[in-house]
Amino acid sequence: MSNPYSIYGVSEEAASIGFKADEAVIPVFRKIEKIREINQLRVMDAFRKHKFSETHLGLTTGYGYDDIGREKIEQIFADIMGAEKAYVRIQISSGTQAISSMLYGILRPGDTLLSATGRPYDTLASTLGLTEETYDGSLANYGIDYDEVELLSDGTFDREGLLSKITDKVKVVFIQKSRGYTGRRALRKEDIKDIIDAVHNKRSDIIVAVDNCYGEFTEDAEPCSYGADICAGSMIKNPGGGIAPSGGYIAGREDLVEKVARHISAPGLGSEVGPSLGFNRQLAQGIFMAPHAVAECLKGAVYAAAAFGIAGIKTSPAYDEDRGDIVQTIIFNDKDKLVDFCGKVQNCSPVDSFVTPEPWDMPGYEDQVIMAAGTFTSGATTEFSCDGPIKPPYIAYMQGGLVYEQVKLAVLRSLS
Repeated sequence: MSNPYSIYGVSEEAASIGFKADEAVIPVFRKIEKIREINQLRVMDAFRKHKFSETHLGLTTGYGYDDIGREKIEQIFADIMGAEKAYVRIQISSGTQAISSMLYGILRPGDTLLSATGRPYDTLASTLGLTEETYDGSLANYGIDYDEVELLSDGTFDREGLLSKITDKVKVVFIQKSRGYTGRRALRKEDIKDIIDAVHNKRSDIIVAVDNCYGEFTEDAEPCSYGADICAGSMIKNPGGGIAPSGGYIAGREDLVEKVARHISAPGLGSEVGPSLGFNRQLAQGIFMAPHAVAECLKGAVYAAAAFGIAGIKTSPAYDEDRGDIVQTIIFNDKDKLVDFCGKVQNCSPVDSFVTPEPWDMPGYEDQVIMAAGTFTSGATTEFSCDGPIKPPYIAYMQGGLVYEQVKLAVLRSLS
């Protein structure tokens, strides 16, 4: 069969690598499709169980009292996430906002927040108050202490180190599922369950909170279904299915989710307010499509790992490793190659394909960052995007890809 990518400037050498990758990924794709099937059936069952109807696609404005569509979507999402309650709102604009709100809602002055997965993602540093310039308004400014335990070299948690730091003041143990801007692997459900069980066996009253960003629907269960007390994430990442135009969620124990809702709105109002503003259709349809969208993202990541691996470029995870998120890292060890790959990602995008991304001083990040994202929804990482800090070893963090062929084209053009 001729190479359909040749008209896009893909060289014969790159096409040859691509054909080898096509063969290598077949058994991995079958595993992804099985997980997709399990998740899709769970999602369909939740919609059917809660009798979702045309009535629930309407809009509310103002205070949003008695928004039956919003309430129904939250009931469905709670079931899907294995949680008692979910708070799914279009007004939450980022994963960082959702996670930050979760922490402000469940922590009080004098408490300690203990991270079991080392330093969280850069954008959460301001919430924690880890630098002088971000102290004002941070958790630290409210008298909430922070401590952390690094993961072990194999990516598992440091059981002895973590348990030794659980003092009487520790209120919340925090877990970040995805890798962030680090070289470590994403945690999988067995990793997270091990941490949850160890913490709850030590002290059952500790709240285990999970940053679930990039991890939803990559496995056949979500953190609250195997013991997490609360988790949070963004609707323009995995659970929005590439359809939700904004939004975020908090899911977990009913009392904890309501505490977060009171922080976001006001005490006495909590989850009762917050109009859907006509976005119930996009949120509901995005949730329904999410397992399929995430499977496409995973296929793109697996193909990239296989093709770059054949070409001798180090990637993490390897194409045949089990995955806990949709992020694929490609380690270029060269600034120009990182910048070039981001340019190829942008050039293969449906939006702003003619634009060339450049490194810049992005708010919330310690180093300059280059970002490629020709997406229909700004910042949506289930759509194909790539970014990376401009520092050695010059790692590209590739994620998303609602259309597998888009990722494949960018990879092959980069190899060319």
